[in-house]
Amino acid sequence: MTTEGVTTSATLLGEPLPVELMNTVTLDRGRTHDALDGDAGATAWLRAVAHRLGVEAAVEADQMDEDMVRPVAGALRALRDALRHLAAEATDDPRPAATAPELARGEAIATLNALAQAWPELVWPADGQPSRAYRGPGTAADVAVQFIAHQAVDLFTGADRDRLRPCLAPNCPLFFVKNHARREWCSPACGNRVRVARHYRRHHPAPQS
Repeated sequence: MTTEGVTTSATLLGEPLPVELMNTVTLDRGRTHDALDGDAGATAWLRAVAHRLGVEAAVEADQMDEDMVRPVAGALRALRDALRHLAAEATDDPRPAATAPELARGEAIATLNALAQAWPELVWPADGQPSRAYRGPGTAADVAVQFIAHQAVDLFTGADRDRLRPCLAPNCPLFFVKNHARREWCSPACGNRVRVARHYRRHHPAPQS
């Protein structure tokens, strides 16, 4: 998917950034595709979401070259796996784990907490309005991961946790935040696939044994 001139193979749905990170895994004909596979994939994803990181974390896409992202690529994938595990628990997700099936709950929580090192600071220029900016130790890539982890703590402890949903369309491993009452799927494409499958079943009933 192309965002702000940057291409990533992940599906970006405009969800909160922790959910976008969860959704870096897709299924194609039963095979799992990881958009964060390798340093190049992690770099492409961080560059694709950098315009959203820049609002509060002062992270820009041109700071996210592969050399900078390489040291944090493993942490980004570990955070993604932890978030998917915790999201599955929060939503009673019936789907098999698409990543890290052996990950334990305590390990997932510890991973999230260890990475959520960003903190908010007051920014108040003499000729402007006060705002909040997140800081953290390390490079811009470190801060990007820390900021997403910080947002994930807010996600799991705030109102959006009760609106978090697994997409139960066939072969979809994505999550979404149910932001209006009639939303049932992560995207219109998944909704269309469900309707097509239902239509097929109505017109092609399974043979009686």
